[in-house]
Amino acid sequence: MIDRRPAVLAQCADEDDVVRAVRFARELDLPVAVRGGGHSVAGMAVGEGGVVVDLRRMHEVTVDPAAQAVRVAGGATMSHLDRATEPYGLATTGGRASTTGVGGFVLGGGTGWLDRWCGLAVDNLLGVELVTADGTRIHASADENPDLFWALHGGGGNFGVATALTLRLHELPEFSIALVLFLPEHGPEVVRTYREVIAHGPDEAGGGVLYFTGPPEDFVPGHLVGRLVCGMLLTYAGGEDDLRKVAQPLLALPHEAEIVGTMPYADVQCMIDDPPGMRNYWSAEYLVGAPDDFVDVFCARAESMPVPTGTQHVLFPQGGAIADGPGEYPVPYRDAPWAVHPFGIWEDPADDERCVRWVRDVRADVRPWSTGAVYLNFIGDEGTDRVVAGLGTENTRRLAELKRRYDPDNVFRFNHNITPA
Repeated sequence: MIDRRPAVLAQCADEDDVVRAVRFARELDLPVAVRGGGHSVAGMAVGEGGVVVDLRRMHEVTVDPAAQAVRVAGGATMSHLDRATEPYGLATTGGRASTTGVGGFVLGGGTGWLDRWCGLAVDNLLGVELVTADGTRIHASADENPDLFWALHGGGGNFGVATALTLRLHELPEFSIALVLFLPEHGPEVVRTYREVIAHGPDEAGGGVLYFTGPPEDFVPGHLVGRLVCGMLLTYAGGEDDLRKVAQPLLALPHEAEIVGTMPYADVQCMIDDPPGMRNYWSAEYLVGAPDDFVDVFCARAESMPVPTGTQHVLFPQGGAIADGPGEYPVPYRDAPWAVHPFGIWEDPADDERCVRWVRDVRADVRPWSTGAVYLNFIGDEGTDRVVAGLGTENTRRLAELKRRYDPDNVFRFNHNITPA
């Protein structure tokens, strides 16, 4: 869906290459787009007529098990990170797909299967190595350039090219899931039961409820393939016995299929990977709660979901360590207990209009329960007001002042852009 033609692609092998690429762009007065390891639903990794700093060759991951920390190069994907930490029984909050780029994910806030247990990705950020708009190398941490470090907790790629990030790790000797498939007419009961399980369960429990098209996989009964399905995924940072205790009310509901057991966290991260080359349009709303009238509206909208496509209609829980995390960072969606994420994925350009319209209809339906805040990594280009909603009004003012200090010419503007004050 993105057709932009950069002037130059700089395939960087190390930080020196990044410095040279940025200085080259400045000499020719070209804007800079940054391609991390993963993807951007709005095509922000590719700029028309500018320089793309492509970091994908820079994907080294270095684990320090004694310090329970990991240094991740700027072009690494979630798969690089998860596979490197897994042998040590360690993990940290990552995106819900192995193809997600670590850099953009973390700098945008970072929500995933582990966030209720160990916080958002930015809550685990210990340091960032950055190349700024004038080609200067700089390090940001709680003790070094703390204002910039604050800005990198949600401010995205506005302040430079992140060549490496250091993240806190957590002990995760076991990880378990319960994936249960239901007929769509049971959706309201599933959502209400899941809501109560999360409300009274431990922070180790996460996951989500989603509607999707049944794929032709072994775990999907034949009568569900190619048709609308309601699925419940309960993730658990622990063993199967504890998971089953938490999941019991959901497993007691009438269902068509179930998979319950321990599973390597890095494998779970691959479960909903989408094939490349699809057409995508995503959005999100963060909610003040999920009362019964909301549940009815959410489930009713699934009836018009484009099927068969890869589109997903998702309700994610928050709370736990997300809500208890540091409140000073520019992540204003932290306090919302629930998030709705209409995730449009399809193949045929002829479906563009109906799929985009459906995503927008979901947002319109749930807006009465919206906090107004949003996680910017979940949305494409929805305008300046939505960028402010993703950062907070006062935070945006402070970020604009920092943008003036570190990138006064707005060289890094192919992003959810913060205009220099």
